[in-house]
Amino acid sequence: MSTDPIEYGRLDAGRDCNYWTLDPTLRYEARRVYPDDEFAWAEPLLSEFGATCGHEIAERSDRIDRHPPQLHTYDADGEVINEVEYHPDQAANERVTYGEFRLTHDPFHAPPDRDEPAGFTHALVMQALLSYSDVGFCCPASMTVGAAVALDAADAWDDPILGDYLDRLTSADPDEHIEGAMFLTEKQGGSDVGANEVRAEPTGDGTYAIYGEKWFCSNIDAQGALVLARTPDAPEGTQGLSLFLVPREVDGERNDALFRRLKDKLGTLSVPTGEIEYRGAMGYLVGEEGDGFALMAEMMNYERLTNATGAIGVMGRALLEAKVHAANRETFGSRLDDHPLMRRDLAELTVEYEGAAAFAFEAARHYDARKRGETRRASERSTREETDPGDGNADGDSDAFKLFRLFVPVAKYRTARDSVSIASYCMEVLGGDGYVRDATTPRLLRDTQVLPIWEGASNVISLDVLRVLDREDAHEALVPFVASLLDVEDDRLAGLVETVESAFADLGTALGTLATGDSEYAQYHAKELTNLIYDVVTAALLVSEADDELAAGDARKALVARAFVDEHLRADATRRIAGGERFCHDHFDALARYASVDPETLGGALE
Repeated sequence: MSTDPIEYGRLDAGRDCNYWTLDPTLRYEARRVYPDDEFAWAEPLLSEFGATCGHEIAERSDRIDRHPPQLHTYDADGEVINEVEYHPDQAANERVTYGEFRLTHDPFHAPPDRDEPAGFTHALVMQALLSYSDVGFCCPASMTVGAAVALDAADAWDDPILGDYLDRLTSADPDEHIEGAMFLTEKQGGSDVGANEVRAEPTGDGTYAIYGEKWFCSNIDAQGALVLARTPDAPEGTQGLSLFLVPREVDGERNDALFRRLKDKLGTLSVPTGEIEYRGAMGYLVGEEGDGFALMAEMMNYERLTNATGAIGVMGRALLEAKVHAANRETFGSRLDDHPLMRRDLAELTVEYEGAAAFAFEAARHYDARKRGETRRASERSTREETDPGDGNADGDSDAFKLFRLFVPVAKYRTARDSVSIASYCMEVLGGDGYVRDATTPRLLRDTQVLPIWEGASNVISLDVLRVLDREDAHEALVPFVASLLDVEDDRLAGLVETVESAFADLGTALGTLATGDSEYAQYHAKELTNLIYDVVTAALLVSEADDELAAGDARKALVARAFVDEHLRADATRRIAGGERFCHDHFDALARYASVDPETLGGALE
């Protein structure tokens, strides 16, 4: 079906619109990665949520940014109350997101019109849409799902206390729903979690008293926070950490903690981040002692994915703002997006966005497949235990596990960095108007600057990629995966396939070199390796998508794949200046405005 180019000039700004219908990239990737028939169920809901984000949530989020949360540690009598005061719009955004659209409910419970829960992919697509409006609000939303993931991994549903928290974290009733949090960072430890010192003392009644300081606590007043702490005589390092649910209140009384202050942050002002001193606060052990880091990793994997899909939302909103401005602004007698250099910029930025979305949601697909596999195996074990007391231990999803473990940190690392650069340049497109707070672009840049830091800074994440390759042998799953993507039908893609295969061979050489070298050398090149994995896999994904779309009668994706491969995998000392190249200008409507392309008109465009 032929698609006309999007006319961005009909909007005054990137708001009062439907973010779902205005983002063909997000729609395409969602359709591609949703399992089975789930997309047909989800699409109307996503369209409705996209409209809500583009209208009321976007408007409220701007007001919240101007009136961020305020901490009241003490009351008038000097008593500790730990109260955070929010703008009323925050409660309105929470009610519509958690209640009407069930963001934290549907991954764990069947929605009203389904027999089974929706996959985690659905929650991640919704968080991308939410990040169009406020990536700060995505923090508590993702931590609420993440806390439920960790408690679910600990089989806490039937626990009388932890199960109640799980029910409330995942409730669709806004009056019952509570938010979660992850309090991990300590001043002396930072990214070195094994240096954490907060301690948990058994009280004799099955609970623990938590003592010590947590230095960066986002969503500081969450009713259900997960806290890493060290029990008496626990070994040093991460193996000595246990996980505790530390509620804000116990039996209607404030838990014994002091909210010292809120951080004066650059961005994400809608979520309060502060320092907590635990003074014997009651905590409930999650899992067994010593399981803390493994259980927190369950939450961390989901959080890193939401970091990536949050970056997708920021990129999408920033590009929308830039394209709307460029379509409405006249300079030197022409519309801004008619000038060759601006056309190139907007087309190249769109290609980068499309690559980021393809990789991020491919990571989400493997994560979702892994979680569904865990649910299936748990059900199978339960059935076997009723008839056969054997252990029933089987794992048929090793490739899914290896790919999700590799792709999640790669996605988190690269999308975070790219979102900063795209948000920065899109602000530049608006000129001086884009730099003042009346525009949305300054908030997008302030907010997205935290994404390389949240859930592990870039160095930490790239070192995790090395660990996955070493410990999980992830390359064993990566090789056949990329080969399958490059097994295309359309001969017109042969040149692109050859280039990607050559780059993939270079990646294999790099992996072999680092595997046989010393650890310091591998660490030195960790980010370069992570970037290479991203570039090769993303190029292969785009080529595979192009093959599918050519078969359906549209060559637009093939042009996207060509532009991405040119930028990332084809070295040219002259930067294509001497060859008469003007690819992005010639194909501007297709690349930047999503116009479909008749495959018969390609000519030599893919060569």
